[in-house]
Amino acid sequence: MVSWYVIQTKPRKETQVENLFDQAGFMVYNPKFKQNRVIRPFFPGYLFLKFRHPEQYRKVIFTRGVQKVIGNDRGPVPLDPEIIKCLKSRERNGLIELMKYGEEPEPGDEIEVMEGPLRGLKGLFCRELSDRQRVMILLNYVAYQASLMIEKNKIKKVCRPDEVGGNRGRPKA
Repeated sequence: MVSWYVIQTKPRKETQVENLFDQAGFMVYNPKFKQNRVIRPFFPGYLFLKFRHPEQYRKVIFTRGVQKVIGNDRGPVPLDPEIIKCLKSRERNGLIELMKYGEEPEPGDEIEVMEGPLRGLKGLFCRELSDRQRVMILLNYVAYQASLMIEKNKIKKVCRPDEVGGNRGRPKA
């Protein structure tokens, strides 16, 4: 049966492997995004390939640049095609569009988590981490505080009434 699978490539070989599979007539999906004017793989070291298992398995694993097909002890695990549809639905002009929820927070700003299992929780923005894709936030609960790292594009700054209109607490003229 033809299914989508996750292929792990050798480091920085995603595009080479994508081209080889494309030339061989496979359906391949290597989602990309733009970061600081540079187009990068959305999943570095991985891409998605639709092939017939077990008939085409050997051809896949012996393709130059392929490290392995992701699976378990019973072999490659097919991917739900809805995952591919979901990723493609976030594309604009062939690139994954990263969500951004408003103004960039600064240390001390109140933030809200907008996606994932922590969605809806509020905390304080601590700092941006060196890769500029993740941030450190401090979540406050009744009984404890917790610091955690989270993807930057999953938070938004919570505007306080004194910040409406962008005056950031300065007196109105």
